[in-house]
Amino acid sequence: MLIIDRLDLEFRPGLNVLTGETGAGKSILLDALGFVLGWRGRAELVRAGAEQGAVTAVFDLAADHAARGVLEEAGIDAGDELILRRINTVDGRKTAWVNDRRVSGEVLRDLSETLVELHGQQDDRGLLNPRGHRALLDQFAGLDLGAVRAAWRAQSAARARLAEAEAALVAARKEEDFLRHAVAELDRLDPEPGEEASLDARRRMMQGAEKIRADIARAHQALSEQAAEGMMRDALRWLEGAADRAEGALEGPLSALNRALIELGEAQQGVEGALSALDFNPAELEALEERLFAIRALARKHGVLADALGGFAATLRARLAALDSGEAGIAALEKAVVQAEAAYGDEAAWVTRARKAAAARLDQAMAGELAPLKMERAVFVTEVTGAEPGPDGVDAVTFTVATNPGAPAGALNKIASGGELSRFLLALKVCLTGETPGLTMIFDEIDRGVGGATADAVGRRLKALATGSQVLVVTHSPQVAALGGAHWRVEKRVVADMTLSTVTGLSPEERVEEIARMLSGDTITPAAREAARALLSA
Repeated sequence: MLIIDRLDLEFRPGLNVLTGETGAGKSILLDALGFVLGWRGRAELVRAGAEQGAVTAVFDLAADHAARGVLEEAGIDAGDELILRRINTVDGRKTAWVNDRRVSGEVLRDLSETLVELHGQQDDRGLLNPRGHRALLDQFAGLDLGAVRAAWRAQSAARARLAEAEAALVAARKEEDFLRHAVAELDRLDPEPGEEASLDARRRMMQGAEKIRADIARAHQALSEQAAEGMMRDALRWLEGAADRAEGALEGPLSALNRALIELGEAQQGVEGALSALDFNPAELEALEERLFAIRALARKHGVLADALGGFAATLRARLAALDSGEAGIAALEKAVVQAEAAYGDEAAWVTRARKAAAARLDQAMAGELAPLKMERAVFVTEVTGAEPGPDGVDAVTFTVATNPGAPAGALNKIASGGELSRFLLALKVCLTGETPGLTMIFDEIDRGVGGATADAVGRRLKALATGSQVLVVTHSPQVAALGGAHWRVEKRVVADMTLSTVTGLSPEERVEEIARMLSGDTITPAAREAARALLSA
């Protein structure tokens, strides 16, 4: 990538220092790391003459590492090792993989938040970003925001229910006249399921009664005692009189004739019922038609089936009842909102008190860290001010500094000079360390502008910060370099008219030479070597 042909680096736990001449390629290493982590930065990372550039980063993951949550959300299996790989082609196309699973740059950036912190004078991702100061203070305080977040959700839900009820009441009031008229109209008619079909059948029967009544009456006459029934009874009487002399020949006909008389009786009853049904008053037909037409008209009016009018009426009654009881319901919901707001206010107030107490402790800790860094006159203040209420409370948090007594305080990245800013960042990180286990911290020339005893103090704090974790430091300070647990030298070489950057891990003797170079420049003197050995043994 750019001036790197191929490079494999295995950084160690503890403090890793990278040194080298200005322009040797140290910043390109950080650009490459930022590229594989999905950070936005330099896009032209393909070396001249190459088709593509690739960066692979491997991280060990503890069982409780925060990256596992990101991987789970992305649907990626997480083992004990996390492998990130990203390729940039010469035409600018970028492709990324996590554990051999292709991912977006967004997933890389989410993972990077749990894997690496970069601190330097141009750092806008970590300590210099005011948007993250509140979270940093909460981590320093060990603050559990679960209760205030739950209270915020309860308050939001109560407000939403009230707003929904108020909107429904307003809408109901707009149709109050319609509801009352429609319910009264439906209650007066009181249609029943199946009534429309029943009325229609009765109406058609009544309308056709005159046409069929005469035939049914003639049939009734033919079945009467004066006709069929009488003749069958005469036949039965005659046969019974002859049966004793017929030697059993008439038993079958007699039995059949008895059955026929029974069936005939049932037929007579049915015909009589039909005749009764056909007997109606013309006024009855008029009343029946009036109700049938009323049911059908009401169904058309409301756009429902006639059989559904009863259920529709029940719906309208419920809406009307809600309207009538709406004021009482609104009052109850308003009371619930007041209670939820009070509960949220109590939780938010507790969080504010905890943050202010933690801010005082952080300011005191920062004062203790700034003095050894030759900034004993500087004042660091954690400001906790009011903000718009939200799930994390009602506070805004800003880290401010005043570099000299009486000087106005201001935002960290706007008040401090380059060297001062580096030391502020280091002191702040030392005070805040431990809030994100398993994080690799990178400090890019954070010791710029300091030397002597101050540089030594910077180096010792970096070494302490690296205890139990991994810290990478790009430095021009021999005092800082001498405190590293592992030392890497970045060099630029010309090979076959091609400028390449290499990184070499240094042995103890090579470290002496490199630190001596940092102390004396191009000409390394015996005195510089002795000074280097003294720094390394301190």
